[in-house]
Amino acid sequence: MILGRHQQTTARPSLIVTGPAAAGKTTALLNVGRTCHLAHTRRNPPPPGSAHAAVPVAYVLVPPGATAKTLITEFARYLGIPVAARMTQTQITEAVCHTYTQAGVQLVMIDEIHRLNPRTTTGAQTADLLKDLSERLPATFVYAGINVTDTPLFTGTRGAQLAGRAALVDCGPLPARHGFREPFRDVITDIETALDLQQHKPGTLPRHTQYLHQRTAGRIGSLTRLIRQAAITAISDGTERITKQSLDAVQLDHLAETHHRPRRSR
Repeated sequence: MILGRHQQTTARPSLIVTGPAAAGKTTALLNVGRTCHLAHTRRNPPPPGSAHAAVPVAYVLVPPGATAKTLITEFARYLGIPVAARMTQTQITEAVCHTYTQAGVQLVMIDEIHRLNPRTTTGAQTADLLKDLSERLPATFVYAGINVTDTPLFTGTRGAQLAGRAALVDCGPLPARHGFREPFRDVITDIETALDLQQHKPGTLPRHTQYLHQRTAGRIGSLTRLIRQAAITAISDGTERITKQSLDAVQLDHLAETHHRPRRSR
C-alpha cells in the first residue's frame, strides 16, 4: 500500500534510506520499486491491445551539482517528456506534474540525495523543488543517500521540514547471523535464484556465505557487484557457472578489498 495516497493538501509521508557507501541503499530502492511495479501490474493489468500502460514507479538520480532545473529535467527524462532548451523550470515542472499524474506514478524514488546542499542558494532552490513536487504529485517519495543525517539535508529550516515528514531507514552492513536467522545467507540465496546461468548448480553460493560475508564485510552493494561480475565472466568464458575461484578473481571496490585483504605493516 502506498502511504498517504489519499491526502490532497500536504506532502505525503516519505522515506529516507541512508547508510554508508556500498551498504545496499540503491539495491534496496530498486527492489522496492520492482515490488511496487509488479504488485500494481497484478492488480491493474493493462487492457488487451492497450498501448499506454500505467507507470507506477519513477526513479530519478540526483545529478552532481544539481540545480532545480537540471533535477526537474531528470524527472522529465525518465518518462520521455520532451524538454526544449528554451523551456523554463516552471514550464518543465508543469509538464512533469501533469504527465506523472496522468501516468499514475505512485512511487517516486530519488537516489544520491546527499548531493544536495540546502545551505547554498542552488541547493536551497533544488530542495524547494522537491518539496513542491511532493505536495503536487499524488505519490510517495523515497529518498536514498549516503549518511544523510550527517549532511546539511537535516539542518536549517528546509532540513527540519524534510526530517519532520520522512521516516528514516538506516541501511548498514548485514550480519552473518541475527539470533536464529542468517540474513546474509538469505540474500545470497535470493540473488542466486535470479541468476540465469545454464551450468550453475543451485546452492553453490549459499555454501560460501562465510567467505562472501568476509569478502564484502556484509555490504549488499559489494555483494551484488561481486556476483554480477562473476556471472558476466561466466557468460563470457562459456563456463556458465560461478565458483569460489571465479569469485576470488573479481576485483571489488577499494572499500571491500581493503577489508578483505588488509595491508600488512612492515
